Amino acid sequence: MSFFETIGIKTVLVIGTVLRVCLILYGDWQDRTQIVKYTDVDYYVFTDAAEFMTKWQSPYLRPTYRYTPLLAWFLQPNITLTPLFGKIIFIFCDIITGYLIYLLCISQKVQEKVAVICSCLWLLNPVPATVSSRGNAESIMAVLVLLSLKLVQENKVVLAAVIYATSVHVKIYPAVYALQIYLYLKPESFKVGSGNSVSKLTDDLWPNKRKCIFVCVAGGTFLALTGTFYYWYGWDFLHETYLYHLTRRDIRHNFSVYFYMLYLTMVTEHTLVIGLLSFIPQLILMVTFSIKYRQETALCWFLNTFVFVTFNKVCTSQYFLWYLSILPVVIPKLYISYSKATTAAICWISSQGLWLLFAYYLEFEGQPTFLYIWIAGVLFFLVNIWIMAIIIESYKPNHISHVKKIK
Repeated sequence: MSFFETIGIKTVLVIGTVLRVCLILYGDWQDRTQIVKYTDVDYYVFTDAAEFMTKWQSPYLRPTYRYTPLLAWFLQPNITLTPLFGKIIFIFCDIITGYLIYLLCISQKVQEKVAVICSCLWLLNPVPATVSSRGNAESIMAVLVLLSLKLVQENKVVLAAVIYATSVHVKIYPAVYALQIYLYLKPESFKVGSGNSVSKLTDDLWPNKRKCIFVCVAGGTFLALTGTFYYWYGWDFLHETYLYHLTRRDIRHNFSVYFYMLYLTMVTEHTLVIGLLSFIPQLILMVTFSIKYRQETALCWFLNTFVFVTFNKVCTSQYFLWYLSILPVVIPKLYISYSKATTAAICWISSQGLWLLFAYYLEFEGQPTFLYIWIAGVLFFLVNIWIMAIIIESYKPNHISHVKKIK
């Protein structure tokens, strides 16, 4: 622990920044000299869409651009300044994410060194560093979600509503936090009272000033953004940004437990019904967690994100960053042994590796490993359920864990 006792958050931020800058420079060299490119294919999609916007054309003229026009608009300097501009923005958001993790941990009154360790889980983690330096935009969502979390916990209702609505506009998945936010917001003069769980839930469901302000501001912000872009880009915007993701079926690069079923039924008339039915387990669990953990914002957001990703009919590696960015904020309240935590991490990584092995044989060796990929996906699914149970069991809301207490 001496390493974390001798450095502060500023040093970790600098190390994290240097790591990511080095990765960008290495990636630029690899792209120029090697056959296999370092840059994520999505980055080229972003850049092409941004080029259309510099010509005052629709970003949706670029096939497979399925994001908000805000992203393409923001990345126009990729064309006018440097192709690395977007990557610089993404690693900057990565660093901000690490700092927000630190601030959220400090707000829980944990020791300084514990907050630094939690931020290191993101800032010194090679996975988010590689993802952002390759040109993936998930770090923007991490900033928007964690900033929304911080503002909600601080009862900064108007600003929280604006940031939260923007996050939902950029990617629809933060909508899974809406019920918990509504239940969490209390009147300014709120006092903890007695009563059974049903009466307390009824009280939390009852509208108040803060709830109404949040709903109106968030709804207005989302409608303003969505309405504006619909006016400019019409049906292409609605379909590519939102509706496509509701009906999307990805039979490759897909960890989903539904993968094989959707693959086998992709030409049947029941495909759409099966896809819609897959949302039911997600909905039940997310509503349950939103009610049960409505006063534990970070835990609830983590669990809802974890459920959304794990039970989704499309589950790719970049989705894991959605909940991994929230996990460090939850860790200070987890009472779990090092051995158990290490075992869970090894199982999580190993089950992914098994899936990737069979996926490699399918895509690069041309072997029919669909069934084996599905079995590996089921194993990964079960590991995720087990990890979720461990986190729920280990979470102690009324205590703050210190490093010396974790056996």
